[in-house]
Amino acid sequence: MSGRTAASGSRPGGGLLVAGTTSDAGKSVVTAGICRWLARQGVKVAPFKAQNMSLNSFVTREGAEIGRAQAMQAAAARVEPTALMNPVLLKPGGDRSSQVVLLGKPVGELSARGYHAGRQEKLLGTVTECLAELRRTHDAVICEGAGSPAEINLRRTDIVNMGLARAARIPVVVVGDIDRGGVFASFFGTTALLSKEDQALVAGYLVNKFRGDVTLLEPGLEMLRGLTGRPTLGVLPFAHGLGIDEEDGLRVSMRGAVRESVVAPPHGADVLRVAVCAVPLMSNFTDVDALAAEPGVVVRFVDRAEELADADLVVVPGTRGTVRALAWLRERGLAAAIARRAAEGRPVLGICGGYQILGERIDDEVESKSGTVDGLGLLPVRVRFAVEKTLARPSGEALGEPVEGYEIHHGVAEVTGGDEAFLDGCRVGSVWGTHWHGSLESDAFRRAFLRRVAADAGRAFVPAPDTNFGTLREEQLDRLGDLIEEHADTGALWRLIEGGVPEGLPFVPPGAP
Repeated sequence: MSGRTAASGSRPGGGLLVAGTTSDAGKSVVTAGICRWLARQGVKVAPFKAQNMSLNSFVTREGAEIGRAQAMQAAAARVEPTALMNPVLLKPGGDRSSQVVLLGKPVGELSARGYHAGRQEKLLGTVTECLAELRRTHDAVICEGAGSPAEINLRRTDIVNMGLARAARIPVVVVGDIDRGGVFASFFGTTALLSKEDQALVAGYLVNKFRGDVTLLEPGLEMLRGLTGRPTLGVLPFAHGLGIDEEDGLRVSMRGAVRESVVAPPHGADVLRVAVCAVPLMSNFTDVDALAAEPGVVVRFVDRAEELADADLVVVPGTRGTVRALAWLRERGLAAAIARRAAEGRPVLGICGGYQILGERIDDEVESKSGTVDGLGLLPVRVRFAVEKTLARPSGEALGEPVEGYEIHHGVAEVTGGDEAFLDGCRVGSVWGTHWHGSLESDAFRRAFLRRVAADAGRAFVPAPDTNFGTLREEQLDRLGDLIEEHADTGALWRLIEGGVPEGLPFVPPGAP
């Protein structure tokens, strides 16, 4: 691998686009894995995603909002996340509209039709400038695509897949999820649907989530190379527990209880059960990942009132639709079940939009334009939605321990009472509320909170004294780097990153064999 650094000023750093045959093919984790592999080789690398659609976001130190997946990839690259790494973030507010966040700041709501009809195309210059700036200051930039590059109905306005690759002249590697089946058809079909000019940038394929004997796959890989003229640059094995900082909270909230944590044996004599209400437009559901990392803590996402019965802690998470989520909780009987829990002194935690829901009143002429709506009345809090979004990285002390987090919300909360302050919110009895995302990643604070929850729930649960969430996250990122280092053709990847688009890649017409 070359020792050249972009900072030496000879020329811009190298680049690579990781595209996928489908959504959830593994682009995010492969991008993070390549970043970690390169960082371990001493390469100054940065992640990049021109346009991200996600309700899981993060606030950088300069106060910019970006996709949380890009913050995770920056951690994999061992660099500080910045707005340059995700210049366009779309935060869905429903099936047909999204808030557009440009360079870390919200600039308005647009329908999908309005965005693709003109706004998106105009942003190509912005995203290529951000990518160029990263390449000026890094040895390599690993870009993540979105969805599939073969979404031919959207190609004219594309700024995140082949549109970006062609504008920046960077090679493309296509990832396919073999666990779904049909990976050969997906690779061939994706390539064949692209124009000749776009195909010229597709340098090879990466098979993801393979189970079994790879020698059984090799004849198919050779046949794929014969059909497309492009090599497979690696076969990554299926690995459990690598879906860190996922992008799609919509999938969880629309399907209900689809995620449950893998539980390590408890440190003490008992376990602690956490039920997370899978509200519509759920945002930053990664807030509970730190709870799931604790030995003996079971975390599950639920959408029925009866699923709260055996929970020791109920979490009402953040949401991009606070009033809509409140109505959903009432329609499903979850609101009444939460109120009964509070009356019985059983623990409830509201985070961001969930905190607002637990309050007395919500005045919203911004997000839902519903006017004044009664909350659940469990906390002495009144919320007014402001046009300007709060984006902050607060830190402080709570429950006698240091804690830090980040804030992303339009709602401004006025706390009028409570038994004690809790971060920026309050506690009444066993009901807690705060706007702070990420606070549970502070280890000592998380343990103190869990001790209070266990006492209120009557559980003999004892938090493990040595669980370090940051260390666990680093171990996960190293596992991603290991996947690339051990199962991908790293020499070929580096030649693409440093050398650019290979010459003479053949055109594959649709229906070619």
